[in-house]
This record gives sequence, C-alpha cells and structure tokens, in this order.
Amino acid sequence: MKQILPGIWQWSWFSEEKQLDFNGLFLMVGEHHVLVDPPPMTADAHLFIRRNGPVDYLIVTNRDHVREAKSYQAEFGCRLFAPVEDAGSIDLKADHTYKDGELLPGGIWAIQLQDQKSPGESALFLQQGKGVLIVGDALIGKPAGNVSMLPADKYVDVKKAKEGLRRLLKYEFDSMLVGDGVSIVADAKSVVALLLDRL
Repeated sequence: MKQILPGIWQWSWFSEEKQLDFNGLFLMVGEHHVLVDPPPMTADAHLFIRRNGPVDYLIVTNRDHVREAKSYQAEFGCRLFAPVEDAGSIDLKADHTYKDGELLPGGIWAIQLQDQKSPGESALFLQQGKGVLIVGDALIGKPAGNVSMLPADKYVDVKKAKEGLRRLLKYEFDSMLVGDGVSIVADAKSVVALLLDRL
C-alpha cells in the first residue's frame, strides 16, 4: 500500500496473464472512505484499510473491474456503486447505479465515456489539488509514464472509442490514476492529449 496523493492510497496485484499491475484505490475524501476497482489485497493493504476504515463505499468503473468487490463488500459492509449501463452485466447487485454527471459521495464526479469496451465505462474526477482523474479500462498506464488504449479488438469501433476519450480533456487534471498499469501523478493531461493527437 502506498500513498500516491493526499488522501489517496494505491495497492497493486500483478496479473500474469496481462503482464501488468491491476490497481485498487483507497480514498479518504471528506468524511468518506472509498474503495475503487479493488483487485486482491496484499496483507499490508488489508491491514491499512482495516486500521483506517470503516469503508463506506466501493465504486467500480466498469463491468470488468468488479474484481474482488463481492468479498470486500461483504467484509467491510460497504455500499456498492456501479455504472447504470453496466449494472445488468455484473454478478452482484449494486446498492446504487450511477450515471454520467452524477456527484458521488466524497465529491467524486462520474464521467461516462462513449464507445468504449463496455457501455458503462466511466472515469471518476476529483477536484482536489490540480485535479485527479481515475480511469478503469479507458486508458492503460503502459509503458510507465505514458498511457495507451486497449487492443483494437476490444472495441466495436476504435475510431469512435478514441473520440469518446477526448471528453477527458475537458477536465482539468494533473494526475491520472489507472486501474491497470502505472499511474501518472503529474502532468497527466498533456500525456493523454499527446496520445489522442498521435492516434
């Protein structure tokens, strides 16, 4: 478990299949404690969260990032939030389905992204510091210091998927925390802009 920004901690689980880290986040935002896209926890992450809980909410950004949500929802007794467009595709019942533009607990804004891998693919935006953007499968932190899209076969239309990602540039953010790969804690918006201009 490592603190990557004020009030934000990240832990990682290495996927042999994908050959990159799957990341989970623990946010202390206002009076709320929130888990995002949780992969299996390391022992130190589990202990840290237990010591700093209770966990109020667990947010998943898309249908494929449910990961260990079921077990952690049961263990921590927290409420599960899932994108409304993906809620019917996950094997557990969300306590709340969120939609584009919704303000979630802790001052987290939901941003639904069109034409991505799943219809509910969402980013989460926090107006803290210079701005923090959290993404699930929208972008991958690979190679380190850069971001990339998923392989082309994951999309119905790659061109439309890229255009859907341009919406992220409407937000002011300096940090991008990724569900897969290596997060970028500074100057992330320029990295995303460069990727989208290059594609």
